[in-house]
Amino acid sequence: MPHARRPDVSPSHPHHVTVRMRRGTWNLRAQRCYQPLLQAFRGVRKRSGFRVTHFSVQGNHVHMLVEGADRRAMSNGLRALLIRFARALNGVMGARGSRFQDRYHESVLETASAVRRCLRYVLENHARHMARIGKMGPAVDPFSSAPWFDGYRADVLLPRAMGDPPIATARSWLLANGWRRLGLLPGHLEESRSRGPDRVTKRPCSSGQSPYRHSPFTSRRSMP
Repeated sequence: MPHARRPDVSPSHPHHVTVRMRRGTWNLRAQRCYQPLLQAFRGVRKRSGFRVTHFSVQGNHVHMLVEGADRRAMSNGLRALLIRFARALNGVMGARGSRFQDRYHESVLETASAVRRCLRYVLENHARHMARIGKMGPAVDPFSSAPWFDGYRADVLLPRAMGDPPIATARSWLLANGWRRLGLLPGHLEESRSRGPDRVTKRPCSSGQSPYRHSPFTSRRSMP
């Protein structure tokens, strides 16, 4: 069965990308896997025409908000990032070959409300997974780009950001400023609990330890 055509890419519209790992891949939220993934993100941070602006790492998949100058830049940037993911994980696991279940899934975000919903969906993804099994997850996920995110309300406590930023600054109006007109994020699940970032159907395209140190949280105002 032929793969579905990738959506068009415009610098004005960010994309939501989900990458799932194949069975047998170690827990991505373990520090032995998470730290190499952070380095992979840092490795493409200055890539021309491609930016990962937000992400969250779950046990067996990764959510990302990305921007691209065009289809070629987007595809090549994601390919470079996924190669880094696979090499990093195989190095930790002493394994070889692909680490991905299928081709990545990708959807286009065309409105400010869709971007805001997707930001919440990505950054709160672990809390949503925990809520489904009746458990309480952290309001702000430390295994995500949240420590480097400036879009939370002033009273939200953030995990301390460690090391160089693994993400690039958004350049599209929708992702840099547009969604903020609808309100900064509260850092918890008090608003509408949609199953995904938007009601638009995604286009499926086939392609341990806590990170906290001594002080688990620091307010956005006190961050260096």
